[in-house]
Amino acid sequence: MSFPVYPLRFHPVYKAYVWGGSRIGATYARPGVPPVCAESWELSAHADGPGVVADGPLAGVSLADLARRHGAALVGARAPEPTRFPLLIKLIDARDRLSVQVHPGSAAAARHGGEPKTEMWYVLDCEDGAALHAGLKPGVGAAELRRAIHDKQAGECLVTRPVRPGDALLIPGGLVHAIGAGCLIYEVQQNSNTTYRLYDWDRPGTDGRPRPLQIEEALAAVDWTLPAPALRRSEPLPGAGAPNAWHDLVASPFFRVRHLHLERRETLPADSGTFHAIFVRSGTVSAGIGGMTVDLPCGASCLIPAAAASCALEPLGPANLLITTLPS
Repeated sequence: MSFPVYPLRFHPVYKAYVWGGSRIGATYARPGVPPVCAESWELSAHADGPGVVADGPLAGVSLADLARRHGAALVGARAPEPTRFPLLIKLIDARDRLSVQVHPGSAAAARHGGEPKTEMWYVLDCEDGAALHAGLKPGVGAAELRRAIHDKQAGECLVTRPVRPGDALLIPGGLVHAIGAGCLIYEVQQNSNTTYRLYDWDRPGTDGRPRPLQIEEALAAVDWTLPAPALRRSEPLPGAGAPNAWHDLVASPFFRVRHLHLERRETLPADSGTFHAIFVRSGTVSAGIGGMTVDLPCGASCLIPAAAASCALEPLGPANLLITTLPS
């Protein structure tokens, strides 16, 4: 089947969870965002929120269908499954703090079910005093965590790190974590929607009742050997080093995320091993493949298929991009 290769933009899928805010629509001047929006699934092939192409010859086709039809030409030869898009990329607006939770790693998912999920957080913006919680304090095991949940003190078991815009954190499957209030996050994760809540701060859900917990499933999914991850502080952005400066943010067995400070035209070379997922953190950029170019304002996401011979990125003034690929 013929595959027209061009920069793919998708209709976001919005999720209105109880802890969400209003910054996604306001920050990026997006129409149609719900008044309370917790998450925007930017690039999603998951059944719980499938994204579809917004424009061009493939308009209306879902990302999941594209992967099934075109395989490695879309996802790249390094994808673990050639007909399944391996990642889910989101914006998260945490007006309130998220639950204390855990996602299973590969081993726990194989033992107990669910979808394995490693993720990374990149702080786009945050309120003064905002923090991320990731990993358990030394000496906290299953008994201590269970007792803290019972005593409504589960948050006290977590390592807490104050954050600022540009900070990044890798959250492997099996790590207990929570996003703190006041954070606007760019999240890259495995294509999974399995979350086990340990504690939800005793708040009511949208129906006025407490949201369900999955304490036993969560405790079974925790990897008690994982240390608290180190925060990756951002490098100075404009004015330091070469005009088009790349630097690595997070690398994992499932994805690699880099930052590009763009001041002049940059060409992403052909790489049949991986797609390139682009997010415009600031500025405006055009992305061109062959004769087809799309404009990407601040807050826009775009997927460059692996079959692209190359992709030309042209900034309209300085711009900052987050670019996700599969690891080499």
